[in-house]
Amino acid sequence: MKAKRPFVPPERRETVRHRLVDLLSDGSADARELSAAAGIPEREVYDHLEQIRHNRHEYTLVVTPAACRGCGFVFGKRERVTKPGKCPVCRGEHIIPPKFAIEPTPHHRPRKDHHEG
Repeated sequence: MKAKRPFVPPERRETVRHRLVDLLSDGSADARELSAAAGIPEREVYDHLEQIRHNRHEYTLVVTPAACRGCGFVFGKRERVTKPGKCPVCRGEHIIPPKFAIEPTPHHRPRKDHHEG
């Protein structure tokens, strides 16, 4: 009888948050797109985006606000990064989700990865 080997997850050279930062450095994306690209659930993307937003030393999270497809209302004053459920004007539920991108903080130099030569 063969002994079962314990499951060993594949080695990751970068954290999920670093992966999201890399994806956002390439251009804007919504949470669903980030979820698919990073291989994590959409709700986890929102948690990471909140943390990225609070890390203002290296980069700034830029949020293009959600908008209502029905009447065009823009959720410009919304503080949360999650997609709203309903439009406060027309009560429509067809909402264009917010898009996210990052920009480097002007006074910060990009860090050099420790595994590079």
